[in-house]
Amino acid sequence: MNIGSRIAKLREERGWTQEQTAAAIGISRAALSHYEKNRREPDTETLTKFADLFNISIDYLVGRTNVPNPPLSPDVREFVDSLELSDEQIMERFSLSVDGRKLSPDETRRFIAFVRAERSMRGN
Repeated sequence: MNIGSRIAKLREERGWTQEQTAAAIGISRAALSHYEKNRREPDTETLTKFADLFNISIDYLVGRTNVPNPPLSPDVREFVDSLELSDEQIMERFSLSVDGRKLSPDETRRFIAFVRAERSMRGN
């Protein structure tokens, strides 16, 4: 089953019209029709909106699995997404190493700083 067929099936199972579904994710009915008929494939942002709307995984939409429900409940996923450790907690909990050698506390701090700087340059 392809992406369009899965989207159509999920929409129909819920008894939603194309207009209702398209409005729910902020696309036109024509765009949804193109997706469902496999004339176009949704971009990553739109796939994410479909997955959130139907409470399924993107892997299911793209055919990587036949299990539509994500392994984590929405509450657990939200908790995991919001989880962030401080630099000190990372150093206490994890033994980071490079090339088989454990990073010193100073190297770990520089590593974290490097990742943050790289992300800020990319706008993430």
